[in-house]
Amino acid sequence: MVYNIEHMFDLEVAAMAGRIILLADMESFYASVETARRPSLRGKPVVVCGDPERRHGIVLAASKEAKAWGIKTGMLAGECRSLCRETVFVRPHMALYIQVSLQITDIFRRYTDRVFPYSIDEQFLDMTGCEKLFGPPRDMAALINGHILRETGVKSRIGIGDNLLQAKMACDNFAKKIPDGIFRLTGENYAAHTGPLPVRCLFGVGSRMERNLHRIGVITIGDLAGLPLENLKRRWGINGEVLWLNARGIDYAGIHSLGREGRKGVGHAMTLPRDYMERGQIDVVLLEITEEVCRRARSLGKVGRVVNVYCRGADFDFPTGFSRQRKLPEPTAETLDIYPVVTQLFYTFWDRQPVRTLGVGLSSLMEGRLTQLSLFEDREKKLALSRTMDTVRNRFGATSIFRLSSLSPGSQLFERATKIGGHEA
Repeated sequence: MVYNIEHMFDLEVAAMAGRIILLADMESFYASVETARRPSLRGKPVVVCGDPERRHGIVLAASKEAKAWGIKTGMLAGECRSLCRETVFVRPHMALYIQVSLQITDIFRRYTDRVFPYSIDEQFLDMTGCEKLFGPPRDMAALINGHILRETGVKSRIGIGDNLLQAKMACDNFAKKIPDGIFRLTGENYAAHTGPLPVRCLFGVGSRMERNLHRIGVITIGDLAGLPLENLKRRWGINGEVLWLNARGIDYAGIHSLGREGRKGVGHAMTLPRDYMERGQIDVVLLEITEEVCRRARSLGKVGRVVNVYCRGADFDFPTGFSRQRKLPEPTAETLDIYPVVTQLFYTFWDRQPVRTLGVGLSSLMEGRLTQLSLFEDREKKLALSRTMDTVRNRFGATSIFRLSSLSPGSQLFERATKIGGHEA
């Protein structure tokens, strides 16, 4: 018997039925941890952000009471006050959030050894074969939600699916919006539930792809699922095929493969505490960011071939900025090899308006031991020096050894050295 390619995918969906994948997401995680720590905050519009008196007071998390006033992640503190005068601002405690996240992982491991942390507040669980221990999928999810709430005081929502994608879609689009916080998608009901949703609700569709899809008449996920696969492959190649699969609820990845996937790149971005306009101050921040990116690449034993520079302007109402990349002559993870490319990219595309956020990325990674030796420079010596600096910093802290430029105005090295992810520990 001969099947067309779309019928073959339908057979694959049927074959995947029977797996039980959960995605557990913590509700307003940072705000929930703060509320659990301080019960007096319960029922109040709690907002976790940096110093609300300074420009970098950006919302990291908002309680459901704050969200009811229209407060969202990424807003400035001043915007929160204009929406709700009763807003309660709480400074972040990143070490505590990491501790609670690890505690939640330990809870999950009491139910299955197949756990994959997707982010600090989201984790996948493969519960296939656990029905005799914990009951059907909805009972499993309810049991886990209750366990997390009892031990941490944090409310969780769980999406259930036959695969990772379905679990993610179930959580983001349905579980988060219903009282019990549990929703299940399967190969049988996926089209009925997700088909009417706007195409932007599909995992993998950003604002730019949404505009592209709208131009060809794709408004809903169902519209995308109904297009011929070959049309999407001709237009967007492998990305078009992945979107078509996602629209149909098909995902071949397993939790065991998530942890083994190679890193495509490393990066680091920094939101500045004030507007930066002077070249010297911008240069020192770009150097510090480049240093951190190279350190991360070396810690993985990688070198990269493509450098990306990201900039965002200071006006949040009328955002400006750019993201540009350039291929290096040779793969590297050395700061002084990459930094000149970073500054060249920045000053080529910067509009000379105040800068608020800067970022650097290094992609097209490969094993560092596979790089080409040079007849004109001692790369082994440079690498040995960089690794020595890494060792010192790892043992004694980021400020134990630094470049002289970090003593100049504009440097953020000492300001951020005691923080986690740029926020108070």
